[in-house]
Amino acid sequence: MYISKLQLRNYRNFVKAQLLFQKGVNTVIGENGIGKTNLFRAARLVLDDTMIRAAYHLEETDFSRNLPDWRGHWIIISVEFMDISAEESVQALFLHTTGDTDQEAVERATYNLIFRPNKEIRLKFASLSEGDRAGMQRIIEEITIDDYETIFTGRSTADFADDNVYKELAGDFENAIFQEEVDDPRIGTKTNNQFSISKEVSFTHIQALRDVISEFKNNRNNPLKNLLNTKSGSIDPVAFSAISSQVQNLNNSIETLDEVKSVGEDITKTIKDAAGETYSPSSMSIKSGLSNEADKLLQSLKLFISEGVDEYEGDINELSLGGANLIYLTLKLLEFKYQKPGISFANFLFIEEPEAHIHNHIQKTLFNKLSYDDAQIIYSTHSTQISEVSKIRNMNILGRDKSGCVAFQPATGLNDEKINHLERYLDAIRSNLLFSRSVMLVEGDAEEILLPMIVKEVLGTSLDELGVSLVNVGSTGFENIANIFNEERVKKRCAIITDLDQSIIDTTPAEADSDKLKAYKEALARSQASGLARRTILEAYTLGNEWVSPFFGQHTFEVELLGAGNKNLVTSVLSSIYETEAKIRSATTELASTDIGISGKRVLQMANNAGKGWFAILLSEKVDKDTVIPSYIMRALAFTISGIKNNVWVNIFKHRLNILTHDAGVDQARIEEFQSQLNLYQSNSLDFDTLKLSYIDKFPNEQLNKLLEAY
Repeated sequence: MYISKLQLRNYRNFVKAQLLFQKGVNTVIGENGIGKTNLFRAARLVLDDTMIRAAYHLEETDFSRNLPDWRGHWIIISVEFMDISAEESVQALFLHTTGDTDQEAVERATYNLIFRPNKEIRLKFASLSEGDRAGMQRIIEEITIDDYETIFTGRSTADFADDNVYKELAGDFENAIFQEEVDDPRIGTKTNNQFSISKEVSFTHIQALRDVISEFKNNRNNPLKNLLNTKSGSIDPVAFSAISSQVQNLNNSIETLDEVKSVGEDITKTIKDAAGETYSPSSMSIKSGLSNEADKLLQSLKLFISEGVDEYEGDINELSLGGANLIYLTLKLLEFKYQKPGISFANFLFIEEPEAHIHNHIQKTLFNKLSYDDAQIIYSTHSTQISEVSKIRNMNILGRDKSGCVAFQPATGLNDEKINHLERYLDAIRSNLLFSRSVMLVEGDAEEILLPMIVKEVLGTSLDELGVSLVNVGSTGFENIANIFNEERVKKRCAIITDLDQSIIDTTPAEADSDKLKAYKEALARSQASGLARRTILEAYTLGNEWVSPFFGQHTFEVELLGAGNKNLVTSVLSSIYETEAKIRSATTELASTDIGISGKRVLQMANNAGKGWFAILLSEKVDKDTVIPSYIMRALAFTISGIKNNVWVNIFKHRLNILTHDAGVDQARIEEFQSQLNLYQSNSLDFDTLKLSYIDKFPNEQLNKLLEAY
């Protein structure tokens, strides 16, 4: 049996989310603060027997902050199981409570936690006339958390991820529409208080490894003590009796030491001298506290480890953070292994962010090697090392949309061939596109090296701060990677940045052409034809997909960079490419030409002479605030950063204002006027569109306008 689906409604980060899981090892990935821990907690509320008490006491803070008002809404945590064993006892369990009885033998079952207003409140909503907003609001304002109830149900048929279904069950609060049925059978059959799936499965949760040392000091959470406690019950009492006798003898020997007896006598004398005979204890002695009981004696044991080249074994406190985390993780896995033999229904192992302080190679090895034939494992991670070796088809990605945090499945609808291509492609360098809020795909080293540097200098903020991953696809077709970005799979924006390779000269053959010129024209013509074909393919591929859009430079990237207004930038690296003054002078003249056939040819020669990657590195060292971002790249950037926070825009505007302050051609009074408007925007007293139009009007020649106009 395995968890095939987890649905959440209105729980913490999530207004609505659906995660799909497979047998074996699964991965949940996402950036910090996206909801991985809350997701695991939701699963634990349903499946972890140690959390069931907490499930009955949800609070206002457990409702999603994205709800306009939590009052009246429901929290739903729904788990679907598949491949349920045909064993009679298992079938009886699920048929009684959570099974889908339309089948002779249960293969699919659901188990749900529902936190909803009590029946009295639900009846009040049901009595309202359709559209009675005022009446609805009066009921809402009277609701407190004490008016809520927690129920567990099975045999549900409702798709809780469907907005229309949720509105039918809980109510349409936007339009004040509530159905008369206050106990809709689609939510399933209530389970009795004695029954809980959590008591019938093995569920182990390994929390994020943030403060392992304190866990070892905590007697209740110490994994070593838990393991020893598990084994203490299986010790042969006859065999242990000899050890028990030795412990008792040791206690006696310690207690009869002259030094120990002397301290005891001195304590007795001192207290009698201070308080007198009447108020002093009638007797007092110092005794050794070593227990001669197996379970207590084993609890006194400690783990000593050597992680250096010498043979010194130190206490857990002496380990490196990575070493301590690895030991803790090992003990928790062993704890899970000890539990499994006694469970016949299912075994679940949830591991939160196992990568903390652990070396990259260990992360990858751990993920590759850890599996159990009879257990389902679900990781959460933001490690590119672990995501590199994760299977796309077993992966859920947490991201954001207008409603808040949501879950995406990148393999949905893809055939095995496309999935295999993606899994081979997503190595540790490129897998960061799975964690980002949006993606830029480029086709060369030059763009990969230069664009992050230019954006940082021109906008005063990095691509990372903007939530954009820039990925060099190299010779891999754009569409092979962009496959995962669409409405069906991962709803994140992906900009494809490529070149049309339009010829910089007229490629029409002429009789007077030399053989060298003929070959040059033919090469340019082939590149141009290839560029046009690429455009046709990409425009057709992205048609109707709001999440992916191509952006084309007319020529190659180097020519576009030069033509955007960066002749000074390109000229600044001439001495690093050419050795003689004559070549430098000649190149300077050609780069200054307004004829793209001359200036474009020279910049391409420079890139080819130095190597495109090295040429980009040379340019990156000279990039500054005056570097100009080509228009098509600005449009691509505007597409990918849709929805960035107000504070990010404030920082960008401040950076550009600082640059304009030092520009003698800019009216300083306009800068002061816009700064006042920016202050209003920062205090939420001015909307972004008004601010944007004001900037464009006040600074018509400013290159930031290209970004603002496209945003």
